[in-house]
Amino acid sequence: MKYCTKCVMPDTRPGIEFNSEGVCSGCQSFEKRQSINYSERFKELEILCNKYRGMNGEDSYDCMIAVSGGKDSHFQVYLMKELMGMNPLLVSVEDNFPMTEAGKHNIKNISEAFGCDVISMKPNIKAQKVIMKYTFEKHGKPTYFLDRYIYTYPLHMAKKFNTPLLVYGENVSYEYGGDYSEDTYSAKDQIKNGVASGIDKNEIVNNGVTLKDLNFFDPPSDEALEQLDPIYLGYFVNWNSFNNYKLAKTKGFHDLTHEWIRTHHVEQFDQIESPAYLIHPWLKYPKFGHASATDYSSRMVRYGMLSRNEAVDLVKKHDHALDPRSVKEFCDFLGYSEQDFWSIIDKLYNKDIFEKDEYSGWHLK
Repeated sequence: MKYCTKCVMPDTRPGIEFNSEGVCSGCQSFEKRQSINYSERFKELEILCNKYRGMNGEDSYDCMIAVSGGKDSHFQVYLMKELMGMNPLLVSVEDNFPMTEAGKHNIKNISEAFGCDVISMKPNIKAQKVIMKYTFEKHGKPTYFLDRYIYTYPLHMAKKFNTPLLVYGENVSYEYGGDYSEDTYSAKDQIKNGVASGIDKNEIVNNGVTLKDLNFFDPPSDEALEQLDPIYLGYFVNWNSFNNYKLAKTKGFHDLTHEWIRTHHVEQFDQIESPAYLIHPWLKYPKFGHASATDYSSRMVRYGMLSRNEAVDLVKKHDHALDPRSVKEFCDFLGYSEQDFWSIIDKLYNKDIFEKDEYSGWHLK
């Protein structure tokens, strides 16, 4: 493994690229942002909003925002409703896992704080469990089905409610490094970024799951997509996870500070809705040698909040240490024993970068 010379991101992250100086594409994108005139881009956003403002009448929705209730969701709604003066409909996909108290509070708070309607979709639990087990054991992607819906469901709803302007947060591939990395406001290609692509629908149809259980698995037709205008807000503003968090707190957002301190995270405010969901992003660790601690430590280095050496120490302490609450709630939901769970995890370790010690523990080479 090679690591970025500026942050702590390794070259094993899918789709990431390093330049001749050993700097990752995430850091390169961040450097490019320093020369962008965000005042001009903000004006572009105003023009875009004016195009759709009031398109369905003064008393109806004129845009849609895909939300989870998190800090970025609060920022997105603040920007579109309070600064842009739009009338958004919020849509979310709930994962059916037990929620944290903060998660329960935040999805209600985002409606109350901004005065917005929210449509929440909960997938078929029976199908979800069957599909999760399959994609976990076969591909090491337990929430693939849910992530797919998170990307496709808002597109279907935007079409249904005639709100072509569909708002997402940042372009993950461009901001942090990955496939389809392009500095663009258009989010039409978002589903191709690797989070919710790579497993064929026909492969999933097994063990009692039918095509009727996959109602939102596919995005709308190409013809329907051409009528939509999904955007990344991160193109128009100088996106910063920590600044979004600060803004969200002024609007009533709750973090995990008084509820749960996660062992494999270096912060307590991102992806806080359900502990069981966090198994999926942590699985980057056995497969690629990095997880959430690396992701956020790298951001903090770019934001000037940490030195690279401080980030290295945080990664070594946290990245591997999957939180036991996440494991328990994941196993309870799917009916695994923890022994069975760790047996499946054991098969997912990438032997090119990991080696096992005499006590069956895995360590990066």
